[in-house]
Amino acid sequence: MAHTRNGKRNHRRNSGRTGGRSRGRAPRRASVRRSLRREAPSIVALLAGERDFAAMRGPRGLPCEDHTEYLRQMDGVLRSLLSQGLFVTVTLFDPEEYAEYCADTGRDPDTPASRARYTADITANGPGVPYSGQPVRQLISQLDHETDRQAAWDRASDVLTAAEDHTDSGRDLARLAFERASRALVGLIETAGTGIHHVVCSVQLDDAPLLAVLTTERTASGRIHCAEADALVFCTVLAAAAVSGSSAGIVIRTTVADGRDEVRGWSVRDGWPRPLTEAEVFNAYCTDAETGEPVPPEPGVTYRAGLPLRPSPHD
Repeated sequence: MAHTRNGKRNHRRNSGRTGGRSRGRAPRRASVRRSLRREAPSIVALLAGERDFAAMRGPRGLPCEDHTEYLRQMDGVLRSLLSQGLFVTVTLFDPEEYAEYCADTGRDPDTPASRARYTADITANGPGVPYSGQPVRQLISQLDHETDRQAAWDRASDVLTAAEDHTDSGRDLARLAFERASRALVGLIETAGTGIHHVVCSVQLDDAPLLAVLTTERTASGRIHCAEADALVFCTVLAAAAVSGSSAGIVIRTTVADGRDEVRGWSVRDGWPRPLTEAEVFNAYCTDAETGEPVPPEPGVTYRAGLPLRPSPHD
């Protein structure tokens, strides 16, 4: 009997240890999977505008009734992903591009699987913004900026590439134009002085205006801070104006100490900014670009003449 009881106790003890090891493996496997999942980035494609949402709302099976509700729900989805420690990138979902993608691949456009595959195959290569908990409306603004920057970069790069291909010295011409544009940008910011400056370069290409936008700060010590990607696009657009011979202009808008904004302007000739007069800056800002009709001055804005830059080394 004693032997039997000891055997039962040993059996229960061994069974408990075996069961403990079995139960312990499952939580460990789940923990490993969670750790590995955090190393797999997530891409979320967003229907940023109401028109895009409406185009996908019909038969596409989206569960939200309106765009506001959709954005609220997507905000929750993004926050949930972020709370899991995942790296999340947000891109734009383009309904027209999606329809073409489904037609080309033979996929059913009305299924979540097709939308997910489109996001993985197409939008991952387009403009994207890392998600760090910012409000969804701010995300949309950042995506719009990223999209505009990418478009400006592509068009300006095409102009420089065309210049390289059509002349024997085209490569040197494009390189020198970019170097000159870089010096011009630094000169503009130094001339604008201390503060935060919103700089816009507009080039009148044949098909449509080409814009580059840059926000930069010059500290009291003279240091210049700006997004490197924005500066690269700005210089590429300015270089494209030089090699194409297109007319171009630059405007700098600065918020001064009393909270008012000052606007200064330059025309661009041979890739180098030439200061406009105060009247020319006023006329440029207070004239409708499409109709040529005058428009009222913007409240709280003072129009100033552009300031001369140090001469370009090529002048």
